Amino acid sequence: MSRVHSESHLVARIGWLRAAVLGANDGIVSTASLIMGVASASAGTSEVLVAGVAGLVAGAMSMAAGEYVSVSSQADTEAADLARERLELQSQPDAELDELTHIYVLRGLTYDLARQVSVQLTEKNVLEAHARDELGIVEHMAARPIEAALTSAVTFAVGAALPLLMVILSPLGTLVYSVAIASLIFLALLGAIGAKAGRADVVKASVRVTFWGAFAMALTAGIGALVGTAV
Repeated sequence: MSRVHSESHLVARIGWLRAAVLGANDGIVSTASLIMGVASASAGTSEVLVAGVAGLVAGAMSMAAGEYVSVSSQADTEAADLARERLELQSQPDAELDELTHIYVLRGLTYDLARQVSVQLTEKNVLEAHARDELGIVEHMAARPIEAALTSAVTFAVGAALPLLMVILSPLGTLVYSVAIASLIFLALLGAIGAKAGRADVVKASVRVTFWGAFAMALTAGIGALVGTAV
């Protein structure tokens, strides 16, 4: 007796994984850049620490609010499309059946087979069939505002705490270099962890995250040094 072949796919992780990587990456880069910019302007350790903590709190709240608003907009759009589709299915069922059939024909099925598939899927769950194949809305990819907001806020705070730890542990004279080196290591690890969770190329992800993080920190540190010299 044959068994149904089952595969474990990772596409269901895209929503929270994107928010987690974005939050942690932004936490490390923005806080490290802020610390390096303030430290390069010849500020003392206490001033750098206060600036870093303020950046952590403000950044975490900003990430949560931004993610919630943006993903809520996506959820609202999906809900509006589903409501419109539900009305069309009630008022124009034959036209919607033709539309679904046409979609399957364009994907490579013969007309007769596409019609059979459309009829059977419509009998099972007409809205789900049109949401998936006409609108591209599927359950594991649906917008989840609260999940995205909480994930981004928590991971931002964790990411921001790492360069802040270096402020506490490093002497002021080597603070900029310590934060820069440690943050690049953290970014490389973040890229590797994110790639591992999504079963992607670890080296490629680590290099990409580290390169852009280094660019942002170098630019901010340079601006901080120029401002400090001018003042």
